[in-house]
Amino acid sequence: MNFVIGLVVALASMLGGFAALGGHLAVIWQPWEFVIIGGSALGTFIIANPIYTIKDSGSAMIEAILDKGPKEREHLDLLAVLHMLMRELRLNGRSGVETHVDNPDESSIFQAFPKVLNNRALTGFTCDYTRLIIIGNAKPHEIEALMDEELQTLHRDKTKPYHAINAVAESLPALGIVAAVLGVIKAMGALDQSPELLGALIGAALVGTFAGIFLSYGVLAPLATKIKIIREKQMRSFIIVKQTLLAFMAGAMPQIALEYGRKTIPAKERPTIDQVETETAPGAGGGQASDAA
Repeated sequence: MNFVIGLVVALASMLGGFAALGGHLAVIWQPWEFVIIGGSALGTFIIANPIYTIKDSGSAMIEAILDKGPKEREHLDLLAVLHMLMRELRLNGRSGVETHVDNPDESSIFQAFPKVLNNRALTGFTCDYTRLIIIGNAKPHEIEALMDEELQTLHRDKTKPYHAINAVAESLPALGIVAAVLGVIKAMGALDQSPELLGALIGAALVGTFAGIFLSYGVLAPLATKIKIIREKQMRSFIIVKQTLLAFMAGAMPQIALEYGRKTIPAKERPTIDQVETETAPGAGGGQASDAA
């Protein structure tokens, strides 16, 4: 919602200031100038990006506007899932965990935390590396190197919408000039008309320059930055999985391994040790998995 509030403040300040200076707001409404700028921007966006990135950019914009980054509750759920998997592995060995990671949709552990299960990429990441742990042949440093490589790939994929939208934002001032030039060309064809009509045509042309600059620096560039922030927050969940499982592979007890993961969460969103212990205590999510086994 911060994006919407900020956009309203920016528009109100700009249009209110223009009106206070004696400007007529109706002059700014030049729909065909906006069609030229918006259509050109959309066309270049489609040219520059594959279908997957175009679709993902739409999802990323919605996530940014609605502030869909993981919150404390999501972090607690993920830590609880990891704790239950590690407890199962310690108590029941490979057979106790294999069914959960081979088919997470039917797993009682993952079903208990639908927000984790619905994140298919995160669930797959968790299951894949838990499976590597139970195989028992890979060394921790080899797993860490593989995780880092996959995380780099995931980060590149997650931030493609940021780069795509930021590229459009950078092009908008130039597209605004294109719209303004076309407006000036139209005005030049009316030099024999009255000064009032000619002034209106020149004013309409200049709206193109204004619109291109404002849409670039006032809308799309901040939106792209917000997308980057949200997507990097989403990547934090993968880092939690990585640090927790690596600590467990190194011999840490499940509760200690969770602390390695918890410490990677940004301070403002990080649950306390007491909250994590409450979530993973017998009778909570962590205890249910062992009892069920």
